[in-house]
Amino acid sequence: MRIIAGEWKRRQLRAPAGDTTRPTADRTRETLFSMLTSRLGSFEGLSVADLFAGSGALGLEALSRGAANCLFVEQDAAAIRTLRQNVAALRAQQRSDIVAGSVLSLGPAKVPRDLVLLDPPYETGAGAVAIDRLARLGWIGPATWVALEVAAKEDVAIRKLEIESERRVGPAKLVLLRWPDRQD
Repeated sequence: MRIIAGEWKRRQLRAPAGDTTRPTADRTRETLFSMLTSRLGSFEGLSVADLFAGSGALGLEALSRGAANCLFVEQDAAAIRTLRQNVAALRAQQRSDIVAGSVLSLGPAKVPRDLVLLDPPYETGAGAVAIDRLARLGWIGPATWVALEVAAKEDVAIRKLEIESERRVGPAKLVLLRWPDRQD
């Protein structure tokens, strides 16, 4: 597993041992960030949340491409250790906040994030539950882009957000969501 582009391009990332965590494959991450780049233009200065973070590969990719900061949320102890190692290896501590706990334990946000990345366990519906809760708590605002990775055959229905785009990549499906009737 490696960083695809930006400041840390080609730097290797560790993956947690065992099969509790399923890191996003390089090809899937490359496709996701291509989809996001075509919509965002740049990651410069963005405030990002990497939820169900695992190794932190998604959030670290965003930081490598210029995001200002990233909140990583993960509850698996082995994944948290690996995430902290990856953040330290890239010297990204000043731009990273790590929360060891459930995504559903997050309280109200002070301001919405620019980009919310979610890679929950496949076939659990955890992504939809988390997005609904985060939207109610102010983490997702009218200008927020939400990227959700699910199993290729998994259906995605989020009450408050519209699917802007989706693409299948191997065993995964990448779904980009936004608020309806937003002002860009």
